[in-house]
Amino acid sequence: MPADSPRNCLLRSTIDKEFMGNKISSVCVFCASGEGNNPIYKKSAREAGKAIAQRGMELIYGGGKVGLMGAVADGAMEAGGKVTGIIPEFMIPHEVGHTGITDLLTVSSMHERKLEMHERSDAVLTLPGGFGTFEELFEIVTWIQLGLYAKPVALLNVNGYYDLLGQQLDLMAKEGLLRDKHRPLIHLCSNLDEVFDHFETYLPGDSIFKILEEQT
Repeated sequence: MPADSPRNCLLRSTIDKEFMGNKISSVCVFCASGEGNNPIYKKSAREAGKAIAQRGMELIYGGGKVGLMGAVADGAMEAGGKVTGIIPEFMIPHEVGHTGITDLLTVSSMHERKLEMHERSDAVLTLPGGFGTFEELFEIVTWIQLGLYAKPVALLNVNGYYDLLGQQLDLMAKEGLLRDKHRPLIHLCSNLDEVFDHFETYLPGDSIFKILEEQT
């Protein structure tokens, strides 16, 4: 396998984390590029960005200036935090890149964007969102299942937004199409304190150690 393959990049960041301990210095946030119909979503996104900055953590996100993406970045910047946005080149002409953040990086593709976001972060927080947010969330959870990723993932369940997702996951486990040991990989939190508690106490599953053994 090439040294710079996505699998090895993720494995390398995981190994680094194993030696570092569970100190979270940067958080990757997935969320909507829209604001939604209820102002609570934008308010909670801004609060999430503020909380990340107040804890001395860097915010890593998709680089947008609109919707919940813009709100989480603005919240972190207003609290004096460091914010790194990562945006594909094709989005630049649409003027959605946030130029008021610490650093806005341009990449060539959506895949490179996601890989860069994961490489730069120690944990993942998912706020309310649509297709793109779900795609990002389930890809990272699949990586955890496969042993390619060993960092904590949490969902902030604002306004009960993810209640039905929780029920669906329970049904999947009940029907035997999702293993019981994988059900907790999507960790729903009702508030930000729960999110950061999960980040600080998270322990990776056994699958990562099997991969590490294969590499030695």
